[in-house]
Amino acid sequence: MPASSEILAMPTQAQPAGHTPQAAASRIERVIEALLAACSIATVLTTAGILLVLAVETWSFLREVGIGKLLFDTEWTPLFAQKHFGIWPLVAGTCLTSLCAIAVALPLGVLSAIFMSELASPRLRKWCKPLLEILAGVPTIVYGYFALVVVTPILQRMIPDLAGFNALSAGLVMGIMITPIIASLAEDALHAVPKGLREAAYALGASKVPTILRVVVPAAMGGIAASVIIAVSRAVGETMIVAIAAGQQPRLTLDPRVPIETMTAYIVQVSMGDTPAGTLEYRTIFVVGSALFLLTLAMNVTSYKLAKRFRRAT
Repeated sequence: MPASSEILAMPTQAQPAGHTPQAAASRIERVIEALLAACSIATVLTTAGILLVLAVETWSFLREVGIGKLLFDTEWTPLFAQKHFGIWPLVAGTCLTSLCAIAVALPLGVLSAIFMSELASPRLRKWCKPLLEILAGVPTIVYGYFALVVVTPILQRMIPDLAGFNALSAGLVMGIMITPIIASLAEDALHAVPKGLREAAYALGASKVPTILRVVVPAAMGGIAASVIIAVSRAVGETMIVAIAAGQQPRLTLDPRVPIETMTAYIVQVSMGDTPAGTLEYRTIFVVGSALFLLTLAMNVTSYKLAKRFRRAT
């Protein structure tokens, strides 16, 4: 029987270099990295393809119509015999419904977030937040018919000259729809504020409400601003509510009592109609899509700068 020293000296069976656990883990990591890179490239290529289509079709439209008629005309009637291509009525309708929506969603969302984060008990918060987020899962077409058959008749009792299709009811219901976005994201931002800031305020003699308003909310302002921006972007891109309840009459107005048409509603109108592909009328949907993209981009850039400024201030 060999001695213990001889046993220790005996060579062990070496594993092949490609079959070690470290090599297998390295191969799996490389596969995962390749899949993630492919997903990123697919996202970039999809965005680039959308922008390319919008740019090509918009350029074809502008070569035939000219940018002057698009920017300086105040009527939008590309489907009529007397054609006008001023895009401002659609922009005004989109901004009007979005302003009505944010006027509803901003106070409701922020106050709901403050209540759930700072005032509600953990058990109540556990139930309130999922119930509030259910509103975000309701199909938008349901909101649209709710605005048309429920909200509009109620508003007509209070506002006698309110039209059957109007921007007000569509904007109010759209505000209810985007309230969970602001409430959920703002609540997460408030909940992420360090407890040390609250305790420091309490140590200085501040009560709960001044601590919330002067310490917690300013500290979370970046997240609150981001939630508002996301909600506004959602309102600008909303389609079914405005298509059902706001009407399809493009007009340059800031009166929410009258029928209007938004950019998304016009795209739906032409896309589901009998407009032949490749015609000038058909290319207008790409022009409107480009304008909607530029509006959203400008809003996101502005909001990013505002959020960055709030972070510096806090």
